Amino acid sequence: MHFLNAIFKRDSLFVRITALSLTVVCAVMAMSQTVFAKTTYVITDGDQVTVHSTYASDPADVLNEAGFQLDDSDTFVTEPGSGDTEITVHRGMDIVINYFGETIPVVSYGETVGELLDRLGLSVSSDAEISAPLNALVAEGMIIRVFTTVVSTDTYTAEIPYETVYQQTDLLKAGTEVILTQGVNGQKVCTADVTYINGQEASRNVLTEEVITEPVTHVVAVGTGDGTVKNGKPIIGDGVIIAPNGDVLTYDSVEKFTATAYTHTDPGCTTITATGTKVHIGTVAVDPKVIPYGTRMFIVTKDGHYIYGVSTAEDCGSSIKNKKVDLYFPTYDQCIQFGVRDVYIYFLG
Repeated sequence: MHFLNAIFKRDSLFVRITALSLTVVCAVMAMSQTVFAKTTYVITDGDQVTVHSTYASDPADVLNEAGFQLDDSDTFVTEPGSGDTEITVHRGMDIVINYFGETIPVVSYGETVGELLDRLGLSVSSDAEISAPLNALVAEGMIIRVFTTVVSTDTYTAEIPYETVYQQTDLLKAGTEVILTQGVNGQKVCTADVTYINGQEASRNVLTEEVITEPVTHVVAVGTGDGTVKNGKPIIGDGVIIAPNGDVLTYDSVEKFTATAYTHTDPGCTTITATGTKVHIGTVAVDPKVIPYGTRMFIVTKDGHYIYGVSTAEDCGSSIKNKKVDLYFPTYDQCIQFGVRDVYIYFLG
């Protein structure tokens, strides 16, 4: 009997211990479920909204677990939501602010333009302009300009560029170029409204233009010939003559004279000139007080129909005074044919 009582007491103690153990286990499990319960997060990254449930409690771990990669310039904020925890990701955006001419690169986190300027302590005065509304949200790569604009009327002198004209001639060998007239820029007086941004000229609206001097066209003779002597009219430019034989001559001045003709058989004439040279085509009798002996000239009639060509002041005559010259010809008939004509004398350099 005592033996049975002992057994009964032992079994009863085991039952109590087992029941107590089960109670402890259940309590621990209940506590574990409470401690390790999942938390739901609503993650907002720009236009992307993701709901993620996790046992993690560190927002950085939550974001990493949910697949959000953050750069060094990115940040986030965590705040309780309606039943769930909200994490808002702010991506760092590279912004450039041009503040009255000073370029300032900055990083912004989804602010408005006004908020960004305030955060940086960049004030905008009442007379300043800004390239974007203050309530506009910044965006990646945005350039924000803060500037002042002043418009004033300016009167100034400007150049009128000359034009270049190429004149082909077979008097020159192919590939040869000679400047007949040196181009000169003209000038004009202009009035314009000038816009200055941050003190620097940004645009110019021309209101009036008045030409003071016209530009002089730059004329270039371009050779197309084969190098053989041609018979034709000379090409005369500004200080340059291309003779019919292709010679390029330069002259310092040009004047109009009256020309007659003589030959060595005329009364009082011989084959020897006043300077001791032998007469030839190109010998010119002059008034040495007007044209000194030895002066080289290129003579062509005023109408351009007759070219006497390169000549030299070598002779004189009693009737040759002032702005009158006498051109030598080998025959009397040639003298009669020439007669009396107005000529241009180009004094060669």
